[in-house]
Amino acid sequence: MSSPMSAAQQRSVLLVPHTGRTSNIESAVLAAELLSSSGIEVRVLVNSEDDPIALHPVLGNYRQVHPTDEAAAAGIELVLVLGGDGTFLRAADMAHAHDLPVLGINLGHVGFLAEWESDSLEEAIKRVVDCDYRVEDRMTLDLVIRDAKLAEIGRGWALNEVSIENINRRGVLDATLEVDERPVASFGCDGVLISTPTGSTAYAFSAGGPVLWPELDAILVVPNNAHALFTKPLVVSPKSAVAVESKPDTSPAIAVMDGCRQLPMPPGSRVEVSRGTRPVLWVRLDSSPFADRLVNKLHLPVVGWRGPHKTADLEDRSSAG
Repeated sequence: MSSPMSAAQQRSVLLVPHTGRTSNIESAVLAAELLSSSGIEVRVLVNSEDDPIALHPVLGNYRQVHPTDEAAAAGIELVLVLGGDGTFLRAADMAHAHDLPVLGINLGHVGFLAEWESDSLEEAIKRVVDCDYRVEDRMTLDLVIRDAKLAEIGRGWALNEVSIENINRRGVLDATLEVDERPVASFGCDGVLISTPTGSTAYAFSAGGPVLWPELDAILVVPNNAHALFTKPLVVSPKSAVAVESKPDTSPAIAVMDGCRQLPMPPGSRVEVSRGTRPVLWVRLDSSPFADRLVNKLHLPVVGWRGPHKTADLEDRSSAG
């Protein structure tokens, strides 16, 4: 469990709400008022002066901070995200930069990254107020992009995945996949996805990759619409270095991190991906199995499941026989 902060220290929570629906704004107001009434300072993330949050009659009264403001995260206990996976990933970028725990409450559709759903918002706030939560590390990816002369031209990080994507949709991206400095396969493709276990239920899953349990340490590689015989997903060691090279005469590409940050990849460049040096600090409120989350989020059919037989049950059946 998390340790309560000193009584003399002002507790602060950064609220990152999705503003696309009226109900989301109402949830943000409720969260802010519950936190504030418990003596916790509320900071609200706004992206611009005309942001709906900045103009809101209630939320506009709380301390407003911008993502680019270095002081925005000073003294923050955790980042509270109210929205779907897209909102969570944008908030995680800020949380990751400042080593802050992040808690997601799903107000979107699937919301795989959220800890709880919107109908549990009040209970989640109570748990935060009572410091009744724990923090886990979630694996990330670091990436470096090098040009044809191996000079570094960009770097970044991802929680879910690094998606290498062809810009020219009238052709294919000619790429070579490399693992631990050895070539594995060359193929034309729309791109290549390099994912963490957390991201295995996101873009990589849609592209045909397997679901990896979050507790697993591994890197998932999924060729995206590759035109070749050997294009199966690969699960490699978390200690491995994965690289994708593009041919000098192929199309330019981009490396997209978590769908919200991108870097250019000119022809002949390569992207090198390895386990991130800094994890995302993930707030957990319960210990429900990942299998339950998978079934609930994807609405998987489990009709007919009887569960494991208990030893006592087997003995009773034997005696009855």
